[in-house]
Amino acid sequence: MNIATLLRRAARDHAGRVALRLDDVEIDYAGFADRAARFAGHLRASGIGEGERVAVFAPNCLEYLVALLGAWQVGAVGVPLNHMFPDAPLRHAMTDAGVRLVVLPPDDVERVETVLEGNTPAMLTTGADFAAALAQAEPLDVVVPRLDHDDALLMYTSGSTGVPKGVRQTHRNTVAQVEGVIDLYALTGDDHVLNCMPMFHVGGLQLASLPVLLRGGQITFMPRWDVVRWLELVQTLRPTYGGLISTMMIDVGNRTVQDPVTLDSFRICMFGGSRTPTAAIERLEKGTGIQGTEIYGQTEQSGLVVTYAPGETRRPDSMGRPMEQVVRTRLVPVDGAPDLEPGDPGVGELWVHGDAVTPGYWRQEAPEKWAVDDDGRRWFRTGDLMSRDEDGYLYYVDRIDDMIVSGGENVFPQMVEEHLAGHPDLAEVAVIGTAHERWVEQVTAVVVPNRPGVTVAEIDHWCATHPDLRGMHRPRRIEIVEALPRTGSGKLNRPELRRIFP
Repeated sequence: MNIATLLRRAARDHAGRVALRLDDVEIDYAGFADRAARFAGHLRASGIGEGERVAVFAPNCLEYLVALLGAWQVGAVGVPLNHMFPDAPLRHAMTDAGVRLVVLPPDDVERVETVLEGNTPAMLTTGADFAAALAQAEPLDVVVPRLDHDDALLMYTSGSTGVPKGVRQTHRNTVAQVEGVIDLYALTGDDHVLNCMPMFHVGGLQLASLPVLLRGGQITFMPRWDVVRWLELVQTLRPTYGGLISTMMIDVGNRTVQDPVTLDSFRICMFGGSRTPTAAIERLEKGTGIQGTEIYGQTEQSGLVVTYAPGETRRPDSMGRPMEQVVRTRLVPVDGAPDLEPGDPGVGELWVHGDAVTPGYWRQEAPEKWAVDDDGRRWFRTGDLMSRDEDGYLYYVDRIDDMIVSGGENVFPQMVEEHLAGHPDLAEVAVIGTAHERWVEQVTAVVVPNRPGVTVAEIDHWCATHPDLRGMHRPRRIEIVEALPRTGSGKLNRPELRRIFP
């Protein structure tokens, strides 16, 4: 079923309620559906229809979901493009997807024309031009049928390890993910999400926005991250639902730990995107009172697949349990040993199969990402190493390709980061492996201080006395920086760190 059918049904049922808000502008559900139908009519008049790609290259804005719903209504495929893409990934994604029309801010038109060397798709700018196009369009009064296996979205990965890959997400993938989130978090029309996560990311779209829309709740957008503005909006609007990329969570905790504020409106405040050190989680709770809900997912899994149910007690260092509504999981040791059962010691790669899992990449086979079992089921190999306790809770260890082998010993960077993050003078930490003439690789810590004057010698002394940073786990090289490199979705860019610190 076309997800546009479900969204338009929700709009009919909640016509007079606020659907979208940005600053002082509000759009109710009736207006949202009408705008989307007019955008669908604009696409049809432009000759764009079933299976063709319609992109949005913009920060969070009111036009974003209007464009996606309109694209789905006419049977097209939405392509939310990373607004932080450098030129080369942007060129690849737009060309690879074969974008027919792109919605973008006026200030980005010249850049896109330059990047694509004039071979640009049709462009419709946000603001007055978008509004004028809708006013002139005849609204489409039907939803073009799409089947479960038809693509609803192409979401391009950040491409930190190469060119971005277009992850196909079908209508079934998207609906299964959204319904799973609604069911697990018990979302209702009374929920209000403060959405500061980017819409080109599964956290901003499938986790924060679409579930709330299907239930008749309201979305308040933040176009860009600003910790001060976020704190103001939470206190003023009192949202019940929201999420923070780990970097954002660290910002909030650092901002409030010495000057606490009470943020008691959240029923669910998620955090994730990368492993978050326990010290950062504790700072958030100390500074705001928020007991965050950990989340894990990937673009290839259409969003959330591991988390906690509301009211469930968080287990230290655990991401929670798999969402069995949308996926089945396996932990497969990298040495070919049998799958790990709950409670088995050891670490395995997480493999997933289910309704939320992508059927594959756009125009790429990537056979190394898939495995087929004896029953013919196709499993996606996440590349994430995890352990599991006897009750089925998962514990993130590291990425397979981030593991450091120092003196023949396996060292997981994020385990070192967990302990190093407890240093009272450090705001952020990252650990990578760098070359060493004797050990082949050494543990290297790249850190951001939270006060002036912090020295390498002080950090090294602290590490030398820490019981969990001994032997090969102790950082042998420490680099102090003003900021850590991030991908467009806010995740730590380890490949860039390795380039800076070879």
